[in-house]
Amino acid sequence: MTPLTSRQFLTLRENAEVLEADGHGEKVLRLADGSILKLFRRKSLLSSSLFCPYAVRFARNAEALEARGIPCPQIIDTYRIPSIARTAVHYRPLPGETLRALLPQQAPEDLAQTCRQLGAFIADLHRQGVYFRSLHLGNVIMTEHSTLGLIDFADMRCNRRPLNRNLRQRNFRHLFRYARDAALLLPAAEEFITGYCEALPAGPRQHFTAYLQSLFNAASATRKR
Repeated sequence: MTPLTSRQFLTLRENAEVLEADGHGEKVLRLADGSILKLFRRKSLLSSSLFCPYAVRFARNAEALEARGIPCPQIIDTYRIPSIARTAVHYRPLPGETLRALLPQQAPEDLAQTCRQLGAFIADLHRQGVYFRSLHLGNVIMTEHSTLGLIDFADMRCNRRPLNRNLRQRNFRHLFRYARDAALLLPAAEEFITGYCEALPAGPRQHFTAYLQSLFNAASATRKR
């Protein structure tokens, strides 16, 4: 990690736009050149981020995704900023639009195609051992080339082998806990399920077809309440 003095940090963030902040301060900045600076704080003295800061995890995960051919932000550098007790990752954003923003705008036939593409994309992530805890439609980008990519993946884990059934199901539960996202996918539920399951062997295909249908059924029931 590159250390930044207070003066260097202030110079870097000059004329920056604050994209995200909370009660602890700034979290995401768009710098004057259009690149992004994402700031991380250590939440407790015994946090694992003491040994592997979130900025480093983010950069390593970007490298792992790139090696797997998955579009993601391009890392410029990682920083340690003692004056504000933060680490940071500096990157060029992945051009495109989040599915959370895109899906509500789409006509039914386009929505069906995108949901099928999303199902296949998640299947590819799982096949390549990617377990992305923050899997939701705000973190999946439809790129300028009409491919899907990922952002905001500091809490991602990449395994050498495909994910087992338990991890796959857990990952889908992360996605479906966002009621807004589940509602966006509901009109094209069958296409999403087909996209995920069509490349699976017969046994797992049957299991995940039923499993995903149960998640959609639960989401539908929740909307009707």
